[in-house]
Amino acid sequence: MIMEEGLQFRFNFAVQQQEAQLSRVTQKDEKRQDASAITTEQWILPPPPLSVEVFPAKIANSRPFVSETVVLKEGLTLLKGRVISTNLFEIANTDLVPGKYEGGLKLWECTIDLVETLNGEIKDGQLSFEGKHVLELGCGHGLPGILACIKGASSVHFQDFNAEVLRNLTIHNVNANLEKAKSQLAKLNSDGATANNKRISIAPDLHYYAGDWGEVHTLLSGKRGGYDIILMSETVYSMASLPKLYELIKKCLQPPHGVVYCAGKKHYFGVGGGTRQFKHLIEEDGVMEAHLVADFVDGSSNVREIWKFFLRVPGTLHSR
Repeated sequence: MIMEEGLQFRFNFAVQQQEAQLSRVTQKDEKRQDASAITTEQWILPPPPLSVEVFPAKIANSRPFVSETVVLKEGLTLLKGRVISTNLFEIANTDLVPGKYEGGLKLWECTIDLVETLNGEIKDGQLSFEGKHVLELGCGHGLPGILACIKGASSVHFQDFNAEVLRNLTIHNVNANLEKAKSQLAKLNSDGATANNKRISIAPDLHYYAGDWGEVHTLLSGKRGGYDIILMSETVYSMASLPKLYELIKKCLQPPHGVVYCAGKKHYFGVGGGTRQFKHLIEEDGVMEAHLVADFVDGSSNVREIWKFFLRVPGTLHSR
């Protein structure tokens, strides 16, 4: 399996604070205690980028797209792109700069977990993407959404915080993977090797959206009423962003049978988020139910989990 070096989730806050050029505001409390002023410091994030749809036809191919093979379980192979953050954002090669770059150029280990789990559920007959409308949040390389495309989804929409990530990585990686899959499928169709000799095709409706989770729903909801399946990995790392993420999911998920697959670390030390914090937020709201699909303990990094969230239907007991 080929993945980026240093996939364990880390942050270099000194670099982030310096290169994000965040404004620091010092506020002095008027109340004095023991003749000493109480001073508090607060980092102010820059405003989020505008929510926009990114159109593949308008992207100029100024440089060749370089990809590598990712070897997964069950004989599945996909492609990942190689784009360096310094080339796009004029920042050091770091995982995250709050409000500017949200790590979309890196292939995170929980993404691999999610793709392998989805593929396993498909093989076991627990999941089907055929004819489904799918949304991938925080897509980056877009591997979960790409799997949905290959497995027969009717439409797949990819969302990332940064339009630059979509233009320079996601769209190219989706195209490269689908070209590869179509070539393999054409050979199977010509040989009559598909199940029951049924000719199948890969032709999903693709759209790409950039923007903050607090605002991008205006574009997503405008395209269709809701999504049958929402996929996301490594999106629950920040406590501050969890409410926005959850509200976006509720606005975008198709009732009554829509489902969310969420891959992430149990706890993100130093930033406060995690799958358990997100689960707690959902359970407090009472609108959705949670089911633990898988967990991964490798002894070298934090525990990784995959959760399935689905809308609670009054008067019914779910076992999805």
